[in-house]
Amino acid sequence: MMANTNQAITIFLSLCFLLISATTSNPLCSDSKTQVNTNETLEFCDSYTGRSCCNSKDDLQLQNRFNSMNISDTNCSSLLKSILCSKCDQFSGQFFDDETSQIPILCNSTKQDLCSKLWDTCQNISIVSSPFSPTLLGGATSPSTTSNSSTLTDLYKSKTDFCTAFGGPSETKDNITKCFNGEPVKEDNDVKPPKGICVEKIGTGSYLNMVAHPDGSNRAFFSNQPGKIWLGTIPDQDSGEPMEIDESTPFVDITDQVSFDTQFGMMGMAFHPKFAENGRFFASFNCDKVKSPGCSGRCACNSDVNCDPSKLPKDDGAQPCRYQTVVAEYTANGTSSSPSTAKIGKASEVRRIFTLGLPYSSSHGGQILFGPDGYLYLMTGDGGGVSDTHNFAQNKKSLLGKILRLDVDVMPSVSEISDLGLWGNYSIPKSNPFQGNDQQPEIYALGLRNPWRCSFDSERPEYFLCADVGKDTYEEVDIIKMGGNYGWRIYEGPYVFSPLSPFGENVSAVSNLTFPILGYNHSEVNKHEGSASIIGGYFYRAKTDPCSYGTYLYADLYANAMWAAIESPDGSGNFTDTQIPFKCSEDSPTKCTAAPGGTGSGPALGYIYSFGQDNNKDVHLLTSSGVYRIVRPSRCNLACSKENTTASTGKQSPSGVTPSPQPLPSSASKLCFSLFMSLLLLSMYLTVLEF
Repeated sequence: MMANTNQAITIFLSLCFLLISATTSNPLCSDSKTQVNTNETLEFCDSYTGRSCCNSKDDLQLQNRFNSMNISDTNCSSLLKSILCSKCDQFSGQFFDDETSQIPILCNSTKQDLCSKLWDTCQNISIVSSPFSPTLLGGATSPSTTSNSSTLTDLYKSKTDFCTAFGGPSETKDNITKCFNGEPVKEDNDVKPPKGICVEKIGTGSYLNMVAHPDGSNRAFFSNQPGKIWLGTIPDQDSGEPMEIDESTPFVDITDQVSFDTQFGMMGMAFHPKFAENGRFFASFNCDKVKSPGCSGRCACNSDVNCDPSKLPKDDGAQPCRYQTVVAEYTANGTSSSPSTAKIGKASEVRRIFTLGLPYSSSHGGQILFGPDGYLYLMTGDGGGVSDTHNFAQNKKSLLGKILRLDVDVMPSVSEISDLGLWGNYSIPKSNPFQGNDQQPEIYALGLRNPWRCSFDSERPEYFLCADVGKDTYEEVDIIKMGGNYGWRIYEGPYVFSPLSPFGENVSAVSNLTFPILGYNHSEVNKHEGSASIIGGYFYRAKTDPCSYGTYLYADLYANAMWAAIESPDGSGNFTDTQIPFKCSEDSPTKCTAAPGGTGSGPALGYIYSFGQDNNKDVHLLTSSGVYRIVRPSRCNLACSKENTTASTGKQSPSGVTPSPQPLPSSASKLCFSLFMSLLLLSMYLTVLEF
């Protein structure tokens, strides 16, 4: 009996764990959608202009539902309208019991009591097809519009009974609203961006990529665009020491395999999560098939996507798909007693993972990284040309303008590669969203122009943010979700770009587009003749600067500018950003050169190429003038009330910023309770069988 009971308990805990995992990310909208619509004006629910969980179709349905209620009293009808329209609130996922609920949780306390107000105003008013019918509490389909009208007093004995059914607390915890008070949810204005960022210069090299060593040590890998990777040692905070890196002895040198130019080179690297055990690492680079016999692959311009390579314009004598995007696997095995202690890797390919012929010579992305799910993510641009002429980014038959997700731990057979049409040696994760006819199964998300630097939040892995470089007007940051469509080339950020494809069909009718959470117009950073190119960064999760903790940091390549973005309320997907000044500490291990025309406090970073993050979660800036690390604010005399200035190590805990575990949504609690009751019945049944 005990063994059977333990099995039952295991089943119960597993189910609840899956439930919790699925419900703790706090969707933006009550129907679990993560996107908000920014391009439509609502006629009925006009309080929710701009960011909203409704489109015009949703708005019309709510209006029809409201009209069918035939409410005679003006005050009551006004309250009912606000309650129906709460579905359109950009944070509606926080105050609806679940996505089948017709009515939000109504605030019911001495501070905010919408529930009592509604009862007092509407208790004797007839409502046709009342949304407050007790039969709807279990998520049942709403009654037809021809059903009899009823009042609240017909359905409930008292205000107490009514508010027990629909009311909830008005208190807030961790900036997350728990009930609807009749008004659109406002942002939490108590959250403030940091007053500035203090950095120190720890290296003079110019690198394009930084990856923390997977063994958890204070080491990190750095790579440059020509094709070299180095292994460096990051000094402790406040040590006064520079980074240790020997550029004369790279970890690996594949410059003979890489085609290097302004637009080409080694664009990314990734080390297997179990590198310390298996020694596997990967490089993403461009090759030239004219110069390298091994540089060959299928052209992204092909008959499947109505593209003829022979008709593409020649660029400086280069043939279409002369240049390829390549992901190759390498190893550090055999160079040391274990991969973790290896100081060099082998420059010969273990296998070619992926090859894609490029139609043009720009906008080809190239970053690779392992996600928290263990899969390899590859970011591809739209292939260049004149504003994605062939509409590759919106075409699910094309791998261009996409986030790809590959399984490099399970290698397919030769026949499987042929059958599946794979572009290399990898398998397809079973959960990838586009696995069917006329779709490339590698695609995880689509509609990107030129994604440049994506990252997963180390504390909330469901937050996968990518910066996407714009064309003429707008630079953007997107929350990447499986199956998401981010709009290019129908939209450039929030702006309509081109509603027609080159083949004549209207692509503006594409639905469920996801709009950026952050971004800026080129006019805001046009100090360099209008040039702008966004650089994606990280959520700051280090203990070093508690006033930056939880902010998302990103920058612009040309403008020597950086932004800190704050999500408010937490879990909402609603971000506001502030351009923040940065200073260089006077006791920086390597002296910082002052920015031209500045006061000497701002460092001359040159071009900001990328951000990096080490195993302590400290954030680094990779620039043309060197490597900079964010340090505690007091080293630059920046005010930060959360910093413990009495500490000498710079490893302070961020006061009051450690996220609290979020409670289960009430619908999840109900389901877990049902599972628990089932467990008790199962235990009783097993007991009977045992005896």
